[in-house]
Amino acid sequence: MERDKDDQSTWSRRDVFRMGGLATAAGVFGGADLVGAGPIPQARAIQGADVYTRIGVRPFINLTGTLTINGGALTLTEVRDAAHQAAGFAVNIDELMERAGARLAELMGCEGAIVTAGASAALTHATAACIAGADPELIQQLPDLTGLKDEVIIPRESRNVYDQAFRGLSVRMVEVDTQAAFHAALGPRTAMVAVLGTGEARGPLRLEEMAAAAQKAGVPVVVDAAAELPQRPNPYLTRGADLVAYSGGKVIRGPQCAGLLLGRKDLVWAAFMNSAPHHSFGRPMKVGKEEIIGMLTAIEMLMGRGIEVDYRRWRSWLQDISDTLTRLPGVRTEINDPAGASPFPTMMVEWDPARNGITAGEVHAQLMDGDPRIQSHASGDGYSFRVRPAAMKPGDAALAGRRIAEVLAKAPAAVSEKVPARPVTDLSGRWAVDVEYTRGKASHQLFLEMNGNKLEGTHTGRSLDGPLSGTIDGDRVRMRSSLPYQGSRVGFVFEGQAGEQTMQGELSLGEYGKARWTARRLKTAEA
Repeated sequence: MERDKDDQSTWSRRDVFRMGGLATAAGVFGGADLVGAGPIPQARAIQGADVYTRIGVRPFINLTGTLTINGGALTLTEVRDAAHQAAGFAVNIDELMERAGARLAELMGCEGAIVTAGASAALTHATAACIAGADPELIQQLPDLTGLKDEVIIPRESRNVYDQAFRGLSVRMVEVDTQAAFHAALGPRTAMVAVLGTGEARGPLRLEEMAAAAQKAGVPVVVDAAAELPQRPNPYLTRGADLVAYSGGKVIRGPQCAGLLLGRKDLVWAAFMNSAPHHSFGRPMKVGKEEIIGMLTAIEMLMGRGIEVDYRRWRSWLQDISDTLTRLPGVRTEINDPAGASPFPTMMVEWDPARNGITAGEVHAQLMDGDPRIQSHASGDGYSFRVRPAAMKPGDAALAGRRIAEVLAKAPAAVSEKVPARPVTDLSGRWAVDVEYTRGKASHQLFLEMNGNKLEGTHTGRSLDGPLSGTIDGDRVRMRSSLPYQGSRVGFVFEGQAGEQTMQGELSLGEYGKARWTARRLKTAEA
């Protein structure tokens, strides 16, 4: 997974050399009082944490905002209470969704609304509704699209990894990048137009224009606004969109496994017919009475009190962390107002590597291994990372600030530049690679060109190929590749030992875990 551009260090080489002659670590940091006296409370003392620690899972303070893989936002207490109460009764889900949807639509100022199992599920149900409507024969036919509309038009700037929410229904994604291309693509096979809310502004196609043309053709427009905060009036529905999807477990702080689909009442209800509890393609994406009531409660709270109180609290937490960190020489912070999809402030933390000799990746490792455990955006060889406060709770800021300061204060005085060892061999050429996953095997190929200790080339997988780069240090090799597929990318990091004719080691697959790889150099005839 690629790092955010704003997580890269802004310290230049000139800054490093300019600061290189300054004080040693002891002089720079001036004593432990900068990070607070006394030990940091142990995570095991956190009330309720034993629900995780008893099975060997250590909770953490989450500085990454609302990322699903890190647990998303912390559900509001009122939402948890409402969901707990809902769990104690039996109700008819059709009746509950109809009444809850009507209340949500009233609150949001739209025709229709349903609760879904997250924003991605909302997009899948919307796609099914645009293809099959509420016709039970067609609902049963999906994902077989024989005789049905089977194309989804999507602007290039809207392509992303969540395209799979549409593609799961076997549709063909028709990517367009100009107004002419959009109008040419709109035809009798078009089932819907898909737009990423945050991507629309980056491209030449305006939502109003797409919606007007699609409406004439009888084609619905669906907007993915997963990470955004729902507003009344809705900024997408008022511009012509037919449906819009939101995540419930992000800044709304509803149930983590819930989302919203808002918009035209006929399409919204058709989407519900294509989802659980009905036997349909969307049946696996079940939302229960607990999520429905929890999501309704979250929206009632949002519409009742707004977000300003939370905004001020989040900013104060960032300021608390900043006040602690900036007491360390060489460390600076910058608090930024909300921008883009996420309606909360963020803060960039940067440090001078000539004073604090530790990389962001090393900071991440120490924060995750320490106590309290802290999850962060720190990664790679840079000297900065961004803090997002939306998943924090009272008390986290003080603990996080002290722990980050402790890690930076104990770092060496400066980054020591390692000179790589002479390569054991020239790896230039074509290599056959066998990959062994936890289940399954695959044959890949690498075409490498070596210049000193640097590697460049191409990685070809089963059917995809993309650029590769890396380094060799003695017999240790590390290569990274990215293979594009539609709106997504498949990333590989090869690490291991190299010889004249063979290589082997561990393969990191990002969110998909790890694998083993072995490679052999191909002879000219084989290549």
